[in-house]
Formats: sequence, structure tokens, C-alpha cells
Amino acid sequence: MSSGGEHLKDEGTRKQVVLAGGIAGLFSRFCIAPLDVVKIRLQLQVHSLRDPTSHRLIVRPLYKGTLRTLKTILREEGIPGLWKGNIPAELLYVLYGGIQFSVYRSTSAVLQSTPYDIPDVAQSFISGAFAGGVATTTTYPLDLLRTRFAAQGTKKVYASLLSSLRDIARHEGPQGFFQGLGAGVIQIVPYMGLFFATYETLKPPFSTLNLPFGSSDATAGIMASVLAKTGVFPLDLVRKRLQVQGPTRDKYVHQNIPVYKGVYKTLKVISRTDGVKGLYRGLTVSLFKAAPASAITMWTYEGVLRILRDTDLSPENS
Repeated sequence: MSSGGEHLKDEGTRKQVVLAGGIAGLFSRFCIAPLDVVKIRLQLQVHSLRDPTSHRLIVRPLYKGTLRTLKTILREEGIPGLWKGNIPAELLYVLYGGIQFSVYRSTSAVLQSTPYDIPDVAQSFISGAFAGGVATTTTYPLDLLRTRFAAQGTKKVYASLLSSLRDIARHEGPQGFFQGLGAGVIQIVPYMGLFFATYETLKPPFSTLNLPFGSSDATAGIMASVLAKTGVFPLDLVRKRLQVQGPTRDKYVHQNIPVYKGVYKTLKVISRTDGVKGLYRGLTVSLFKAAPASAITMWTYEGVLRILRDTDLSPENS
């Protein structure tokens, strides 16, 4: 990691930050892809296994728990099933990582140059929230495609990435690529604000612990991710339910996904039918995924950035 627990806004040039962020996103996504598929399948499952009447007529897979869901997907779809949606997801993570770290750095620099004495924690929160909002909006169509491909079972809804783009554009119009964007932005703004504020707070003290393999960055990333993800998880679930709306809604692995409209109405419907705990369906696997994803992202980002700075392999300073 950077020496002395240096803050992210003080590390590297803009082009170094974009390159390091993209590489971190690429590596992180590949490692956590199976957990992402499991999380999406659990989030889209609307029937309760504790209530037999809710799934009496369901013939599609019934998922329960992270390990059982992994086993079910492996048994019915093979190893490739755990990497469904990986192409749009890899593109998503690369672009998202580059945009996020670049915007975070630029926003932090702007806040630092103001005549107001803004506390470091507040700067980190504002910069993280803004970076998350910009990155999410910019890359959202890829996020939607990732969800729809991961939601496919043995029966394909879309034959390829290109056909999915054509079908959505033809049947749903341009707005079809942004189903659930409102929930995505509402969720990511506080999530990334909390994440970066917590990470920047924990990073300096953790850097003095001399943990093996430079894992102080990873440890700070894990703690920041768990705290932030738990706080905003219901909105993440709403986003996933809204992303599979449209003419293909009943063709995914879960064919009984209800029609949802809007963030607030979706929250109300889920709360009324499944209770408050229905809003946290898939939280366990989400934390299992988010913690290592954040750890890998921050560890890779800091490591790549250090290499770029030490060897000056990146393009000229901007």
C-alpha cells in the first residue's frame, strides 16, 4: 500500500488512478463472480421456503442459503452457470472502477481547494457518494445486462450480449436499459459515501500494523464494505427486482417475479408480502461477496498504483 497510510486523494496522477481502478475492478469481478450469481438468484426469489403454499406450484429451482444455491447451480447448469453475465460484468467493473476512483480523486481535490475547512471524513463521504453516483449512472446498462444474464437458468432468454442489446432496444426502448436506476443511485450514494469515509478513516491506523502481504488495505476495505452494505441492502434488492421487469420478466429462472413499479412502491410491496426480513433476502451472500470484493479491489488498486508510481509505467502526468 502507499507508505504511511496516504489518503486516496493524494495518490498518483489521474491517469494512474484510472488505470489502477480499471485493473482492480477486472480482477475483483472475476474472483467474486460465482457469489454475485448466487446473490442475484436469491434476491430475485420471491417465494418463502418456510411457507409451502408460496411455492407449491413452483417447478423452477428453489434456493436456500449460499452453499445450497451454489450446489444447485453447479448441478443444474454446470461450472459456466456460476459465471453467467460475466462479460457485461467485467466491462462494468473495469469502467466502474476507473470512473469511480478518478471522480473520487477529482472531487476530493475540489473540496480540498475550497475556502471552507471541511473535515476529512466529510470530504471522503461527499467524494465517495458523488463518485458512486456518477459511476453507477454511467455504467448502469452494463449492470442491468449483468443481472439479466445471471438470472437466466438453463433456458436462455438472450442468446448473446449483442442479441440482448437488440432485444431490449426493440421491445423496451432506450429506457429499458435504465430499469431500476433510481434505486441504484439512491442505494449507491450513501453506500459509497459510507465506504470511502470508513476506509479512509481506518486506513492510516491499519497501515501501522504491518499485516502480511500488504493486507491492511484489504482489512480496511472489508470492514468498510460490511458496514456500508448492511445499511443500504434493501435498496440493492429493489434494484435487482426492477432490473428484470419488462417483457422477459417471467422467462428467467424465477418465473413468478411480480410486476413492480418504482422504488417506494416496490419497498412497500415487499414489506407487506414478506415482512422486513424480505428486504434482506440474500444479505448473507451479499456480505460474503462484498467483503472480499472490496478487499481485493482496494488491495489490487493500491498495489497497482504503487507499481505505476514506482516504475512510472503509466502515461504522462495529467
